[in-house]
Amino acid sequence: MIKTDILIIGAGPTGLFAVFEAGLLKLKCHILDALPQAGGQLSELYPKKPIYDIPGFPEVLAGDLIDNLQEQIKQFEPGYTLGERAETIEKQEDGSFIVTSNKGTKFHAPVIAIAGGLGSFEPRKPLIEDIEFYENKGVKYFIKNPEKFRDKRVVIAGGGDSALDWSIFLANVASEVTLIHRRNEFRGALDSVEKVQELKTAGKIKLITPAEVIGIDGAEHVESLIIEENGAQRKIETDFFIPLFGLTPKLGPIGDWGLEIEKNAIKVNNALDYQTNIPGIFAIGDVNTYPGKLKLILCGFHEATLMCQAAYQIINPGKKYVLKYTTVSGVDGFDGTRKEAPKAVVKAIV
Repeated sequence: MIKTDILIIGAGPTGLFAVFEAGLLKLKCHILDALPQAGGQLSELYPKKPIYDIPGFPEVLAGDLIDNLQEQIKQFEPGYTLGERAETIEKQEDGSFIVTSNKGTKFHAPVIAIAGGLGSFEPRKPLIEDIEFYENKGVKYFIKNPEKFRDKRVVIAGGGDSALDWSIFLANVASEVTLIHRRNEFRGALDSVEKVQELKTAGKIKLITPAEVIGIDGAEHVESLIIEENGAQRKIETDFFIPLFGLTPKLGPIGDWGLEIEKNAIKVNNALDYQTNIPGIFAIGDVNTYPGKLKLILCGFHEATLMCQAAYQIINPGKKYVLKYTTVSGVDGFDGTRKEAPKAVVKAIV
């Protein structure tokens, strides 16, 4: 049983920033996310794409924004449970909640903050017969531990940033990397496309385009793939097949928690604190809806801030919190660190 003040479901930018705002209020957070790494869409779909509407950053890469947010909250020592999806919720007699993940991990908290972006992401699976049989038997939709592919033959399918970036990374890990895409053109960062071209020229990546994987062979594990190229079929041997076709957002089991849902989003009280129809459960970021809602990261930051203020009152009933600006009060981390502005120097000018 993992106990915390606020269980944050979703490790995207809104969920991560909520840890910082909670930390200022001396509230501990634990983050639960179905993806194997923090960052949500920003890490999984477009880590190298620039974002232009983050205050104070004329331009920031999506992946760098996530890195910065994680650095910002490190002093508040949040717990992470990644690669697990929130499955069920049970309200306790004292008003707190126990959430259980799809892998059986239990979390106990008086406040739940759903920051799941567009919902729990599930991989877009190619329409290949019997592909489910080979899942975890050579077919991988996520790469959690690159060392698993050390000195193995790997085939990656896809034409976006994830397919390009992992092909580049695994070129120095796997014994053989083959990248297959149904088009000659790739939709990804220019430097990644150029790097794949360099690795292809150097013989470190095999590139097959335009082509498509249409079948998998193997008794108990992936042994080979059937690909269709220019109207002809052929077989290539491999140890792993990694289709990276993006993610499909779904509200998932949270949709069965008794929350008020409107068009696959959770209705909240935006006049006050972004609380749902169930007291103690909040929804912040793209996962919520209310009149005038804008699905922007900066709006999620605002919602996270107000949510934490309301959470403080739930966790500390009757205790008044006096808002102090960090420029004045500084920031005290749970790890013993302190950040504060330099003290003014009193000195006469003669």
